[in-house]
Amino acid sequence: MKKVFLMAVISLGLLSCGGGQTEAQVGQYTTIEVQELYNAGSVAKGEIVEAEIKMKNTGDYPLVIAKISAACACTVSEYDQEPIQPGETTIIRASINTDETGNGVIRKPISVSANTRPSSTVIMIQATVLD
Repeated sequence: MKKVFLMAVISLGLLSCGGGQTEAQVGQYTTIEVQELYNAGSVAKGEIVEAEIKMKNTGDYPLVIAKISAACACTVSEYDQEPIQPGETTIIRASINTDETGNGVIRKPISVSANTRPSSTVIMIQATVLD
């Protein structure tokens, strides 16, 4: 009788853990749709380039952005740190202070690490800085 009771408790515990899968779990990879080049056009030296990049979760599991890193100190990025559910879109905001860049065409990469394959996606922000 004790064995039956113990098995029932273990089974109930396992079944209660497999609910609606709204949270991301280790090993769940998803896919994304993102514009990998953001062209800000021509800007004056000293202007702040503000980029808003849409990223859509096109997979079956929540998208978890682990980290966003920029190639230089002149780029700052903001992103939603909560999991993005399948079918939903998030915005990555990045800015480039052109006082800290050269003139002419600039290209600043932002690397997004997430639960995708490959795990890193590079988004390029481009602008032509005029003196």
